[in-house]
Amino acid sequence: MTKILLNRVQYLPSSFIKLSFCRAPKSLPILQIKNKEYQADEISNVTPKILSYLNRNLHLQKDHPLSKVRQRIVNYFYSSFTHRGNPAFSVYDNLSPVVSTKQNFDDLLIPEDHPSRAKSDCYYVNSTTLLRAHMTAHQSELLKAGLENFLMIGDVYRRDEIDSTHFPVFHQVDAVRSQRKEHLFENHPGLEIFETTFDPETPHLCQNNIIDPVKQSCHTLEATKLMEAQLKNHLVGLVKVLFGDEIQHRWVEAYFPFTHPSWEMEIFYENKWMEVLGCGIVRNEILAASGPNNSIAYAFGIGLERIAMALYKIPDIRLMWSNDSGFLTQFQNKDLNANITYKPVSVYPQCTNDLSFWLPSTLTVDTFMSNDFYDLVRDIGGDVIEQVKLKDKFVHPKTKKQSLCYSIVYRHLERTLTQAEVNKIHKDIERAAQQVFGVQIR
Repeated sequence: MTKILLNRVQYLPSSFIKLSFCRAPKSLPILQIKNKEYQADEISNVTPKILSYLNRNLHLQKDHPLSKVRQRIVNYFYSSFTHRGNPAFSVYDNLSPVVSTKQNFDDLLIPEDHPSRAKSDCYYVNSTTLLRAHMTAHQSELLKAGLENFLMIGDVYRRDEIDSTHFPVFHQVDAVRSQRKEHLFENHPGLEIFETTFDPETPHLCQNNIIDPVKQSCHTLEATKLMEAQLKNHLVGLVKVLFGDEIQHRWVEAYFPFTHPSWEMEIFYENKWMEVLGCGIVRNEILAASGPNNSIAYAFGIGLERIAMALYKIPDIRLMWSNDSGFLTQFQNKDLNANITYKPVSVYPQCTNDLSFWLPSTLTVDTFMSNDFYDLVRDIGGDVIEQVKLKDKFVHPKTKKQSLCYSIVYRHLERTLTQAEVNKIHKDIERAAQQVFGVQIR
């Protein structure tokens, strides 16, 4: 059996495992991630470059902008919610990013055919294990542990496009707040969380649905509206703490499989509306399956990078991963609530090269997965890849051969790249594309 230490390999094409299967389908590699072994299969698509980010924990690094935003959010919940003089919320910020598909999808009622499960969207270790795509993946396990109010903070992994605001790894704060009847209706003991037709003691015998856009069928309107009011008030308070009392906000109805009703909050930032978080009332099926069958809960998720980039005027998400002292020192030894505006140390020029190739007969311009190509480019070019864009699709009128053209923008954050350096990386990408996808360079 082949063993591949993915966190030590310098370069391995993202589709290496797929190609290995074609050559030796009976010899599937074993992947070793953080001292634990996982059996690869035909779904595996995690790459060494992605795994190299696993131990960085930027959200826990002192004075890092992501850590500052994390601490400000934690402080808000600590100060806003107390129980007998102690914080009511517990914080979990060092949970393993390797989770099961059950945790990431099934426990959250995400349907089998939901696009978020697609191999093109997630980094799968194998068909039953992946790098978490959201911190909500830990929600059920914490509820089963008996927790009612908690924050989950960490790095999450999604295959995505490449530009100044998208990176395959980013950081989230997710939260759950649960309330029983005696707490929710402390001043109105005659009101109920559940409809009289619903028995919370035997939820498996009661059919809950989300046909009504206003509430889940098991919940009373009073309980839903009171939780909605609390949720929105708490989150408005949070964005005011982060962006100031004058920040404008609005609520947009949304859909998430694990909450109903659901909303997104947008703030008016730099003359346009920017979405900053998603939230909603937790589906009762999730609570019942996790233990608390006599409560109602709200949940929300917020991305740290988006908040930090807006607060500190950071123009490129890659800077979050920079070890450049010119970047990091701007946030060191500063008050947590200080008004910091990032000042570019210097601006280095871009180098742009196009890459065109003919697709093999087994692929078309519509079935070729750009995210597969983006991962390959990242694996080879690393953090000097600033942006990759699909520039053109072409079908030859006579031969019917199909072609794609991608524009790749190279820029180093700390020095000027020479064209010779760029050309070498570009040639390596060409060779890898030929090897991995069977394309013919034009």
